[in-house]
Amino acid sequence: MQQREEKQLEAAVESLASRVAHVKNALHSFIYKLENEYERLTWPSVLDNFALLSGQLNSINKLLKNEKTPSFRNQVIIPLLLSPDRDEDLAKLTEQRVPVFSHEIVPDYLRTKPDPEVEEQEKQLSVEAARIGPEAAQKQIQTLNKLCSNLLEKLNNPRDDRDSESAAIRQNKPSFNPADTNALVGAVAFGKGLSKCRPPGPVAPGHPGQGPMMSGGPTLQQVTIGGGSSQQAGKMPSSIKTNIKSAHPYNR
Repeated sequence: MQQREEKQLEAAVESLASRVAHVKNALHSFIYKLENEYERLTWPSVLDNFALLSGQLNSINKLLKNEKTPSFRNQVIIPLLLSPDRDEDLAKLTEQRVPVFSHEIVPDYLRTKPDPEVEEQEKQLSVEAARIGPEAAQKQIQTLNKLCSNLLEKLNNPRDDRDSESAAIRQNKPSFNPADTNALVGAVAFGKGLSKCRPPGPVAPGHPGQGPMMSGGPTLQQVTIGGGSSQQAGKMPSSIKTNIKSAHPYNR
């Protein structure tokens, strides 16, 4: 009877190790594609890789839940030899991941419970969850379900609808007048719409800002407004100067 159980255990371990190896190879292949073939990788191909991994993990779960599979929870692993020296057989068996089986790494690899810090965090979460009343918990559940439903609805919408909505959002009203923009560009670049004008009278030399007029655009002329003594009431002082736009004599 004991030999039969040992054979069943060995067969279950071999089958489990084989299926885990398949999962490992699938992960290696998928990671290689993500790192080296990401430019040619398509979304359907990514979904296929996820589906493959999901199927392999489901097969492992079915194997563990099978009635013929012995319960691994009842099995105890006891390290028979601990050494700080390098073990070539162990390194080859673990693909160079565990070259040494020493007192330092055994608690991590043979641990059957979470780390003390993780256990403490789980206890805190359990206490906080116990403090929430049934009504508050139900409200949070309803809110989460509503958010998930809205997200699923958006994801399940046809792609054409999403594209049309995006196009409608991008079609904003223009904030400028194309005619005014073209007129401004033409005036600055080619002088279109600008009149060639000269001052209405002779310009006295020697005054600043009264040089020869530039053709092709409007100019500013500094003129003196005269007419009587500056101390007479109601009259503009003769010393006041202003810049006015010169106009064509025929346009008056």
